[in-house]
Amino acid sequence: MRMKEYLSMIRAVIQAMRNPPETVRYPFGLLNLPEGFRGAIIFDPQNCSGCGLCVRDCPADGLELIKRSRQEYKLLHYPARCAYCGQCEDSCVRGAISHSNEMVDSTTDPRGWVVVLIDKTQQSIFEE
Repeated sequence: MRMKEYLSMIRAVIQAMRNPPETVRYPFGLLNLPEGFRGAIIFDPQNCSGCGLCVRDCPADGLELIKRSRQEYKLLHYPARCAYCGQCEDSCVRGAISHSNEMVDSTTDPRGWVVVLIDKTQQSIFEE
């Protein structure tokens, strides 16, 4: 039984050596993302009503809605928390949130840790 396992493993190693690599040289080489890849968030503020369904359904707490009234609210996106699962896109009945087919770059700049998607507030109300 042991000999069969060794032969199977040797066969797999030889086959892997004959095949081209399955990885890409990203970021040094071109990266072709598949159709339907859920990348960076695209937000259409004209379609947002501030209902909060996207925030409620986000499993990673990547969105935050700060709401004073129906007309005064601010929607924040935390890219470092976001799992890019697409749940916010599925939950938004007005189509305000979608995903692009582009990679999200990492950042060490604190200004990139919070993205204001929409701000329908009087600035004095939500000073942080």
